[in-house]
Order: sequence, then structure tokens, then C-alpha cells
Amino acid sequence: MNRIIIASIALALLLSCSQVKNVASSRSLLPLPANIEESKGRFIFNNATTLKIAAEEKDANAVGNFLAASPLALERGEKDSNAVVMTICNDVEGITSPEGYAIETTEENITVKAISGAGLFYAAQTILQLAAEGNGVPAGKITDEPKFAYRGMMLDVSRHFFDKEFVKKQIDAIAHFKMNRLHLHLTDAAGWRIEIKRYPRLTQFAAWRSKPLWKDWWFGDRKYAEEGSPEAHGGYYTQDDIREIVAYAAERYITIIPEIEMPAHSEEVLTAYPELSCTHEPYKQADFCIGNEKTYEFLENVLTEVMELFPSEYIHIGGDEAGKASWPHCPLCQKRMKEERLKDVNELQSYLIHRIEKFVNSKGRQIIGWDEILDGGLAPNATVMSWRGTEGGIAATESGHKAIMTPGGYCYLDSYQDAPHTQPMAFGPYMPIEKVYSYNPIDGLSKKQAELIYGVQGNLWVEYIPTEELVEYMIYPRILAIAEIGWSNPVKRDLGEFKQRAVKAVNELRAKGYNAFDLGNEFGQRKEALTPTEHLAKGKSVTYASTAPFNERYNAGGADALTDGNHGGWTYIDGRWQGFIKDGIDVVIDLGEEKEISSIAADFMQMCIPDVWMPAEVTISVSCDNTNYIELTHIGHKVVRDEGLSFKNYGWEGAAKARYIRYRAKCGPQRGWLFTDEIVVK
Repeated sequence: MNRIIIASIALALLLSCSQVKNVASSRSLLPLPANIEESKGRFIFNNATTLKIAAEEKDANAVGNFLAASPLALERGEKDSNAVVMTICNDVEGITSPEGYAIETTEENITVKAISGAGLFYAAQTILQLAAEGNGVPAGKITDEPKFAYRGMMLDVSRHFFDKEFVKKQIDAIAHFKMNRLHLHLTDAAGWRIEIKRYPRLTQFAAWRSKPLWKDWWFGDRKYAEEGSPEAHGGYYTQDDIREIVAYAAERYITIIPEIEMPAHSEEVLTAYPELSCTHEPYKQADFCIGNEKTYEFLENVLTEVMELFPSEYIHIGGDEAGKASWPHCPLCQKRMKEERLKDVNELQSYLIHRIEKFVNSKGRQIIGWDEILDGGLAPNATVMSWRGTEGGIAATESGHKAIMTPGGYCYLDSYQDAPHTQPMAFGPYMPIEKVYSYNPIDGLSKKQAELIYGVQGNLWVEYIPTEELVEYMIYPRILAIAEIGWSNPVKRDLGEFKQRAVKAVNELRAKGYNAFDLGNEFGQRKEALTPTEHLAKGKSVTYASTAPFNERYNAGGADALTDGNHGGWTYIDGRWQGFIKDGIDVVIDLGEEKEISSIAADFMQMCIPDVWMPAEVTISVSCDNTNYIELTHIGHKVVRDEGLSFKNYGWEGAAKARYIRYRAKCGPQRGWLFTDEIVVK
């Protein structure tokens, strides 16, 4: 949907809203402003309302053109009454950020002061949100500026390709909520998505694959195809497409950050140009050969063209999940390690990162990488994007480096946002908007460390999200929580109040043609998790066999977790599911005295993508002396890979008398994770 259509829909909404009696409130804005002072009266827009801008031509044109095309349809003029008057000043009281602004509204006009064009633009978003609510804008003062300089969203366009018009549509939405970075994941095994003139095979071949859906391709033949052939599925952005996207974003004060993956996630490159891999064979390698000088020639040539297209300060170089399997056996890599006195393959990867950073720095730019770039030693000027939890970001700040926080447990938007059985297939566990909104990027950090947290980002990986409609469904409204985390003071955050504003924003997005998740009608948490369960084993001690301890990462609170009365929710990372890896579960519950028992049961979950499986066998036994056990039941289960998330109860019913209960669960051939939340005894 193009800008004109979006503007027409929004204008219709504005006109219809102007007929209702509900007044606009500054406290319904999203993200929430830093300071609001409301007073009596309101400014009413009419056909004679104009826009006056005192700013440099570039900013005046960007903001003026935007407001002219907005639902307000403001024409430029020079009058100060019945007008929105915008001025860039050297300083504005109460504002320290170049993106901050101050708005004063009276019945006569709306005046805006800012230090930069970005500040004027964000003030315009505030005015548009207020004007869309009802009859005019309430009188008063708003002083506002962002908490973090970097407020971003990452869109994976490699696993599934989305065209430039769709990208521009998302730019419109995130700009409206005062986000200022769009990170494009342009390269990965599933497809190379940017034209590089020097290496035409990247778009003639590496941008096309044999299957349209990533999951069918990834779990299938993983073959690439020639552009234009019947089996070719994919696409790429021409250099002119990239220029158009970059310019469109810049007009909305959004910087596009390109990501070119290295040294891993590069199967598509190494099949198109196999001489850059350790084995020099197509379809064999995911990691570049770090010992090969041709690797650096290729990467530097690619990055040179990328930097000519993207004016961003930062270039993202990936750096994550390198398998490193061939490096210990590759003569060129081993020669490199010997010459550079590198002790292991982590330092070998660090050598590449350092060398690429030096090249990027020579062009006046900086690098960002996923937190694995810490391995083997962090490059001198690199910024770390922390995704494997928060530890990578914290480690970066401790060494004096900037960090962008995007931990998977809060910021990965490919997770289920509602009860999984009500949702399309997702990659990760249950992550409702409440979970996202609870994140504070600087929680627990020292003042010095907090100053190095550059910002926050929400990431959408699209392995299981093949359509534009599903992309928008997964982004909105959770990206609104990321927007508020990045902009607003965490002290002022209130979940209930935020959700009310988010529901309103969702309704407006849906009216504009975005396929946002209907937040106002969510199913909610797993019912078993809502209230504690009373049963005979609640609060009783649990002993774990030494051969099958729980995993400390998923301890659910420790040794009493399986009898604390609390069931888990839709996700194994909610702190209530206890995790066991490979050796299964073998526990004994001491009821304290002999009791009549009629049932013993426990729930398990399966989610194959992150390697969480049902048990293949469950054995339940009882004893009166903790020595001689009687087997009550042995349950066999054929564990089969499936899609999505499922739950199964393994239990026994009957009549028995016992003090001790032994519950054993064994893994199937997959040898992955087992998760259970409570052993219920009645």
C-alpha cells in the first residue's frame, strides 16, 4: 500500500474521529513523553490552518513534505496564528538530546521548538497522534526527548525476501513511534539480497533457491538456482532500490543499517564462489576461509560497494554462530594462525573481525557485530549487539565499548505472542507484549556501564514467516513496546496503562492497512499457570539422581521446583519449567509419611525447533521405605518431530499406599531437552 492510500485512510479516520465528543489526551501518546502539562482549551485544525517552519532547507522540506502528505495536509505559510509553527533553535529548555522537542499548544496555535530536524519530525508524530484521537489537540506543554540514541528494528530479508515497497511501509510505521534505525539482515544461507556489481553471481545465483519456503528448503535439498529458471525462488534489491529505501528512510530520520554476514551464515556466497571456502567445494561450507587472502579481497570489495550505498555510521558484519569446523584442518587457516600467533580458532575469527574493522574504519565507518565478536578478543572500536541474553552487552561495556541490547528472551519477535494453539507457527517460545515491555536495558548496570548502552532493538527473523501479512502480524504491536523502552523514562512505565495505549495504536495500524495482531482480543496465558495447584506433594522434598540433575540454566527455582505447586506457562523460559538435557529425569519425592495415593502425573512440552522433546519413556514407582519400589506404570511414547508447541501429561491413576514416589522420564533418540513443571500427586 503506498503513501497516498495510507494518508487517505488516516485522513478518513481523523475526520470521523473529529465528530465524536471524546477529547484527545496527551497521556495516550506512544511512546510516552518525558513531561506533559495539560491546560484548558484546545487547538482546532481547519482548512485554513497552515505550517510555518524555520529550519535549514533540508529539514524544512523533509518535515514540511511529510506533514503536507499526512492526514493534516498542512500547507506551508508564514502566519503565526491558526498555524503549527516549528523552529530549530540552538538550545531548548529542558532538552539535552538532538532528537528532543518542546510543544506548546494554545487555542491560537501550536509552537514547536527543537535542536534538529529530527526533533521537529518527532514533534510532528506527537501532533499527528493527538490529532487522530478527536477534535483537535489539547492545550498545554510537552517536553520530550529519548532515553536512548539508538532505537531499532531488525528485519530479516534473507530467509524470505520482501520488496522495497513493503520495507518502506514498515519505515512509515516505526518512524511514527519515534524509532530511528532499521537494520536489514541482507545476507544469509537462504539468499543474498543486495546487488554487488563486482560479483554478479551473488544475485544471478546466490539470491535464488529451489524452494519458496525456508523450512522446506532448509530441511530439503538446500540447493540454489539460476535467476529466471523455473525452480528459482527469492529476489534481491538492486542498487537503485537500496538508494530509494535509504533516501525514503532518511526523510523520516531513520538510518538504514546493512548487515553483511561473516565469517559464518555464508553458504550462499561459498556456493557461488567456492574458492573462498576452506575446501573450495560448493555446498560444503558455511564459514569463509580466514587464511585465504581472497576472502579479504572479496569482503572488502563487497563492503566498499555497500558503504557507497549506505551512509550509516555503522556497518553490521554479523559474526555470529560460526561453526569453525574446517579451520583446524585447513592448511591456509593453520598457516594464518601460526603466522599471527593465534592460539585457537576463536582468535582466528577475532583476527578477521579486527582486520575488517580496520578496513571499515579506514572508510570513516564503524562496525557492529553480534556478541560472538567478543570471542577471541573484541576489535578496538566495535559495538556489540547483545542477543544471547544480556551478558555480551554487559561484557562490552565493562571493556569500554558501546552495546546495543537485543536479548532473545525479550526482543526476538519471531516468538509466539499469544497462546500458541491460537497463533501461526513461530520459531521461539511464548513472548507476549508484557514480557517485551518488562525489559530494562540498563537494569543492574553501573552508571558508567549504562552510559555505554547505545540503545535497544527488536529483531524479526523470518524462517517461519514467509508472507508480508505474517511479518506485520509478528512485528505489531510488540515493536511498540521496544519503541517505548528506547524512548521513555522507565520510571514512568506502567504495564496496564501501556497496554491501553497499545490497543489504541493497534486499532489505528489496522485501519491503515497493517496486519497487526489484535491485542484487544488476546487469549492469554496457559490456564494451568494462573493459579497454584494444591496436591499431596506440594512443598515436599525432592531428591535428584546424580546421573540426571536439572540444568542450572533452566532450574525453575531449584530443587523444590517440581513440588512448589506452580505450573509453567506457554514457554520453557518463564522460570517455572525445569529443564533436563540428554540423561532425562530421575527424582524421588518424600511425602513425609505414608499416604493413600490415587494419581501421579506431570506435564511435558515439545517444541522441536529449539530441541525440546517429549519423553520416550516414563516410569512411575512407589515405596514405603525408599529401598523397595513397586512399579505402578511404564509409559512408552514414540517421539515424532512436529511443528509448533504441544503439551502432554504422563501419569498413573489407581490406588496405592506409599511415602516415596520415584518419577523417571527418558529421552528418545533425539537426545534433546526435557521440560516439566510439576509432579502432581493426589
